[in-house]
Amino acid sequence: MIELENVAYSYGGGELLTDISLKLAPGSFHFLTGPSGAGKTTFLKLCYGALRPTGGHLRLFDRDVTQMDRDAIALARRRIGVVHQDCQFLDHLPVDENVALPLIASGQASPDEQENLAELMTWVGLTNRAHALPPELSGGERQRAALARALILSPEVILADEPTGNVDWEMSQRLLRLLVELNRMGKTIMIATHDLSLIRAAKAQVQARVLRISQRRLQLAGADL
Repeated sequence: MIELENVAYSYGGGELLTDISLKLAPGSFHFLTGPSGAGKTTFLKLCYGALRPTGGHLRLFDRDVTQMDRDAIALARRRIGVVHQDCQFLDHLPVDENVALPLIASGQASPDEQENLAELMTWVGLTNRAHALPPELSGGERQRAALARALILSPEVILADEPTGNVDWEMSQRLLRLLVELNRMGKTIMIATHDLSLIRAAKAQVQARVLRISQRRLQLAGADL
């Protein structure tokens, strides 16, 4: 699905990541850890094609990104749902319309998809907030809306960048349960987090691999949880 082979990424003349090799297999669950500034967000951007490696090989769904033009990258990214750390929304649009934006952008806003949108809003527990504006949402509601938006195109892979960084422990557990449920549906999940307690809490719910970025390299931080 997503495969990195000896990938390196340099920025501003300095190497941020080097010799990164990883294969995200269908249905796998990964946590990505490391100190602030280690390159977790950069690594995720490589995984969904927002950045191209400056060395090595990156394949998205069996295609090398060096052989993919912008349209091909855009099509591949429809198969990858991303929950960004900053949760940006269009503040003048209600939540359900923000969640539906990827449908509109991809030309898939059919009546059937609108029904799927309603079901998705129910699944993330936002039915009663569907017509609220983003500034009216709590931190947990924003994160669930971000997750819903990442899922609206039914992607095969979910990449979440610090999805619990701005919410309390109870909400972080709720978000984790949603991601675990997606994994049980066959989705491939990667969560970048510095919250080791979140990883420990996942132990009873899912088998996961814990990866750590340190000194520009990707290391296996432990066996299955």
